[in-house]
Amino acid sequence: MPLSPVPIAPFDGPSVCLFCGASEAVRADYHQAAGEFGAGVAQAGWRLVYGGGGVGLMGSAARGAHDAGGRVLGIMPAFLRSRERLFDEVETVVVTSMHERKQLMYDQSDVFVVAPGGVGTLEEVVELLSWKRLDLHAKPVIFLNIDGFWDGFFALMRHSVAEGMTPAGFMDAWIVRDDVAGVLDALTETRDTAALAT
Repeated sequence: MPLSPVPIAPFDGPSVCLFCGASEAVRADYHQAAGEFGAGVAQAGWRLVYGGGGVGLMGSAARGAHDAGGRVLGIMPAFLRSRERLFDEVETVVVTSMHERKQLMYDQSDVFVVAPGGVGTLEEVVELLSWKRLDLHAKPVIFLNIDGFWDGFFALMRHSVAEGMTPAGFMDAWIVRDDVAGVLDALTETRDTAALAT
């Protein structure tokens, strides 16, 4: 069943979707990296698409982008409004379900960045990579792997390949960078590649 149209302000430039944690109980350097990422995205002319919350790394990234003068689009399910607290200073769309949130984030984005996060972030990126495995999209996926945060996930994927559950080529379905500067460079590379392909 198609989703109902949601009014969103038009944006002509590229958009990057950030999947990340909403917990406040995380290391300060994670918050700093999220803020630097948001600011870097804004300075590069990208719109930041994210989960709409004002807490955790989500809030830090959105504030970083907003404070740097960038466009930000938050997408929040109604039932999470009190838990993840809307960041009211940016454009935010309230939807009815997690499914609608993820579909709209996907539709509004050209590339995805996965920063440290919990089970919700893991669920989002696994679905995104599953769609990629099924050839439902070819959008770039970039992991911000601060201090090896995602190494356990990559090890699980290698184990899945070794056990014959996943084709070896699936390990090329994402890009890994260890810091914000590397992720921003990778975003530039994906934009340049896309421009050359058009």
